[in-house]
Amino acid sequence: MEQNTQKKSGFVTLVGRPNVGKSTLMNHLIGQKIAITSHKPQTTRNRIRTVYTDERGQIIFLDTPGIHKAKNKLGEYMVNVAEHTLKEVDLILWLVEPTTFIGAGERHIAQELSQSKIPVLLVINKIDQVKKQEEILTFIAAYKDLCPFAEIVPLSALKDQNTDLLLELIFKYLPEGPQFYDEDTVTDQPMRQIAAELIREKALRLLDDEIPHGIAVVIDRMKERENGMMDIEASIICERESHKGIIIGKGGGMLKRIGTEARREIEQMMETRVNLQLWVKVRKEWRDSELYMKNYGYDAKDLEG
Repeated sequence: MEQNTQKKSGFVTLVGRPNVGKSTLMNHLIGQKIAITSHKPQTTRNRIRTVYTDERGQIIFLDTPGIHKAKNKLGEYMVNVAEHTLKEVDLILWLVEPTTFIGAGERHIAQELSQSKIPVLLVINKIDQVKKQEEILTFIAAYKDLCPFAEIVPLSALKDQNTDLLLELIFKYLPEGPQFYDEDTVTDQPMRQIAAELIREKALRLLDDEIPHGIAVVIDRMKERENGMMDIEASIICERESHKGIIIGKGGGMLKRIGTEARREIEQMMETRVNLQLWVKVRKEWRDSELYMKNYGYDAKDLEG
């Protein structure tokens, strides 16, 4: 009798409010940093696709922007990306923080997910912050009736607690099927986009709170030299002249810090030396301009089809 060697494969999206740890969890599960992270909400703006492959099969993760109340066209785009993705996957991971308070944002997500026929795993992240482990039961009790969850998994993406269990459960609910990508594929993101996002991450981490939401990063030029070194020229786009001054900093100090930290990480990613040059440009209210948004990689047409 022939042994069944059919493997599992499918698409899994991570949804949740901003800053619940979606990108951190995805980066950990695939074992490589692809999505940028920061302590500031709305870090992820686009849908980021990464791939996990082992002997059980293949998982294609879709990390999405946090679902939130949009205040401009960029915000609307981000929410549309997240909600559109719910229709295209085999499994949904809903990430929440360990709390018994369920706000309007979570209830909105629960309402969206309750209308879906796709299995939903509730992931209670950041349990490393919980002092008494028995408290986790109260968090589960607070959420369990909001939505018909297939499973509820408490874990810590940061401390690697219960992440193996989550992978087991993901494979449990995925359908059998072929691999969509080669075994060594980790992401379908172009290197230009990853480099731009790494620069934006460093700006998010180093700048004042009111500035990061108003910035974008565009790679103007990326060219490899004969000796293998990579030349990258990039522009940080902001909305106000006053923000431009803060991004550049006294004597160019802040821009230099952003560039130095970004260059180190881009070099690790590309495994080659990088010459990174940064400029700062002002584009007033670009987050409410469809033309600017399209130029900076946020195109609503990408959601069609």
